[in-house]
Amino acid sequence: MLTLLGRPYPGSSFCDGLSRRNFLKIGSLALGGLTLPSLLKAESDAGIRRSNKSIIMIYLVGGPPHQDMIDLKPYAPKEVAGPWRPIHTNVPGMEICEALPKLAQMGDKLAIVRSLVGNQADHDAIQVFTGFHPRKPKPSGGWPQFGSAVAKMTGSASGTTPPYVSLCYTCTHGPYNEPGPGFLGAAQSPFRPMGPTRADMVLNGVTLERLGDRHSLMKSLDQFKRDADATRMMHGMDHFAEQAMGLLTSSKLAEALDLSKEDPRTVARYGTGNPNIMIDSNGAPRVPQSLLVARRLVEAGARVVTLNYSKWDWHGGTNAEGRANNSIFLREQEDFPIFDQCVSALIEDLHERGLDKDCTVLIAGEFGRTPKISAQVGRDHWPQVNCAIMAGGGMKTGQVIGSTDRLAGEAASRPVTWGEIYATLYHNLGIDSSAITIQDNNGRPQYLVEDSARPIRELV
Repeated sequence: MLTLLGRPYPGSSFCDGLSRRNFLKIGSLALGGLTLPSLLKAESDAGIRRSNKSIIMIYLVGGPPHQDMIDLKPYAPKEVAGPWRPIHTNVPGMEICEALPKLAQMGDKLAIVRSLVGNQADHDAIQVFTGFHPRKPKPSGGWPQFGSAVAKMTGSASGTTPPYVSLCYTCTHGPYNEPGPGFLGAAQSPFRPMGPTRADMVLNGVTLERLGDRHSLMKSLDQFKRDADATRMMHGMDHFAEQAMGLLTSSKLAEALDLSKEDPRTVARYGTGNPNIMIDSNGAPRVPQSLLVARRLVEAGARVVTLNYSKWDWHGGTNAEGRANNSIFLREQEDFPIFDQCVSALIEDLHERGLDKDCTVLIAGEFGRTPKISAQVGRDHWPQVNCAIMAGGGMKTGQVIGSTDRLAGEAASRPVTWGEIYATLYHNLGIDSSAITIQDNNGRPQYLVEDSARPIRELV
């Protein structure tokens, strides 16, 4: 299991600012200090399937305003309607925000959920990454995040590409961080490389012969540790050490992470964002090219790739100079074009490469936003209804699922639950969430989705 974190931008309060690297370093091999195997001990019980079914999850950190993106209410009172107007997509009757023209031209490739209910009320990544409400009872150890569960059950489609890759930035205070492997334990913990990724993935002048010598020395030292280890935690590490060696001696994963291998025209299509606003006022980086890396990783055999995009916690207010800060219109003027470009590029790219039947894209935040714009020119937390955008996975796209009332404040038709979203993701991977269970810390079987939910019937 592999987690990739982007390099934190200087002065960012959003990332943790750590500079250490978590990749396996050749020097540590000579001391027997394998960091990679200890984080890659995920696949011992996982069966490798032949299919390349995969999921790309894009977490819109902080909760995007649904009524300004894909559920506009132009005839509502001004303080509800907001500054934007809807435009037609290429699907009759489907409309989205005028600031998302590229996505509007591929409405036939999108499934828009406007009635996602049962959302949490506070900032927390748990529900987005697990599908389970954080306030409801949970098993000992907590629910595993989706990527961890998939890695446990399926393994990767490639022997040298970890099944779960996360491109998420981490946060020092925690609520936006991925929740981790839960009751699946450290065996499914994300691997978090830091620093220049490509440099960490190559041998950097160390020959395969020298690497083999160091590997042999490592085995000898590990045998000593194993003999002295009363807890028996060293047992079973051989497999993970071999996988770490495989990552170093195979170029597949390293090449997937190296955008210099990509057609420059494709890189340009995804965009890099406006260099003057790459750090927003919350200190959160916008990472459009992470979407391109995600596509390359699923091609390399990853089952699940997750990333967090920007920080959509726009309450409004003023800055130290008394000027508007986080106002809806200013923030959306900055964010929407970048979001429109990279997301449309990803979906278009998947279709052009024939990946749209196998790779599912899910885009969502932790909750919706209040119908009424506050006096600080922002929208506050609103768990009553949320939205999601889905694409690919062989689903029946080109449709809107559910609706909200005239103020976009409550689900008016076809409420959709997080359990249904996740049951759909599992279904698209070929996993029957109604039949398959995984054991928790107490040996009890646990179902994969909340409330025995079934896949969204309109999509599958």
